[in-house]
Amino acid sequence: MRAFFTLLHRYFGLAIAGFLIVTGLTGAVISWDHELDEWLNPHLLSATGEGTPRSATELAREVERRYPEVQVTYYEMAHEPGHSYYYWVSPRVNPDTGKLYQPGFNQVYVDPVSGEVLGTREWGAVWPITTENFISFLYKLHFSLHIPEVAGIDHWGIWLLGIVALTWTLDCFIGFYLTLPRRRRRSKRDSGSFWRRWQPAWKVRWRGGSHKLNFDLHRAFGLWTWGLLFVIAFTGFSLNLYREVFYPLMSSVSEVTPTPIDSRTPSGHHAPIEADYGFERAIALARQAGLERGWNQPVNSLWHAREYDVYRLEFFSAEEGHGSGGVGHKAVYLDASSGEVLGDWLPWQGTAADLFVQAQFPMHSGRILGLPGRILISVMGLVVAMLSVTGIVIWWRKRRARRITASRSALSSAARPGGSSASGELG
Repeated sequence: MRAFFTLLHRYFGLAIAGFLIVTGLTGAVISWDHELDEWLNPHLLSATGEGTPRSATELAREVERRYPEVQVTYYEMAHEPGHSYYYWVSPRVNPDTGKLYQPGFNQVYVDPVSGEVLGTREWGAVWPITTENFISFLYKLHFSLHIPEVAGIDHWGIWLLGIVALTWTLDCFIGFYLTLPRRRRRSKRDSGSFWRRWQPAWKVRWRGGSHKLNFDLHRAFGLWTWGLLFVIAFTGFSLNLYREVFYPLMSSVSEVTPTPIDSRTPSGHHAPIEADYGFERAIALARQAGLERGWNQPVNSLWHAREYDVYRLEFFSAEEGHGSGGVGHKAVYLDASSGEVLGDWLPWQGTAADLFVQAQFPMHSGRILGLPGRILISVMGLVVAMLSVTGIVIWWRKRRARRITASRSALSSAARPGGSSASGELG
């Protein structure tokens, strides 16, 4: 059994090692995506205009008038002093071709006071890599590998990394099992010997030579960080294969409250559904729904999920950032055609399964623990890359050793009387 699991660990590890090196290193960086983006791109994210900021909704309309080939699909309404407004935009359908326009950007930055467009950029662009898209390039590489759309589907990379994460989750248990000492008959004199025999697996022989050091780094760091490795692997699977595997699986074993988006079938990336009314009415309807629920926070963000014909409006103040533990904010869902209130969403509320589902991104990003969690996840990204590299080195050295042993065995066999070389020499 141990030999079988050793083979599984070897080939699972080799199959996913390259992916884990990329996602580990990128994950270590994107834990600080907002801070690094502000540092690299002050010309987009900073605004120096003095005066009373204009309505973010009013400027959203101006963005659409200036760029008629796009629709604003997300923006925040709270004004942070010294910061610009930013708008996520998506291409409209070209009526002449029936295909989406290609504007070459998906974000627009606007000075809140003057209304001046500070710049546009393509978040997640592959090439050319500039200071404007460097962080988003890493972010998209982290969860999708930038694998392009094929056959009208643009989720291949997300699905691939979801499968990698699921394989990694299983391999976490296999790797842990292989650190355990081999079984042997127990006697009264042997009581407690299991723990004594397992102890070396937790230690690193820093002065034992490169072979032992590499092996110990792989085994000991894998043990000490096992719980975190499992959490990162499992949440990576749940986030990338959410609609395809994770949500149906959770629904089959427990009661999960679906959001209106979970309950709808997407129209497809190339067939967005136009809303029948604008931002102003959506905000007014959401504000009324919030009052009926006794919510005190203002409506401060709007997302138009075009493929689902749904508006999602969140209630929060500018200081709240990513919300409680990174899980998000209170939200109301509206039908983008009829204006009907489809439901609401509350952070850290619902069934046990709802809470588990909500916790996936906060745990994966470390935001559930605030700043210490982000630091921890950043360090773990380096650990994941290191474990992958040391695993490859272990395999390579064992492979080379097996080849040398096989070569020597063949030479020894050929040199013995009756072997082909000896026969030739005697012949």
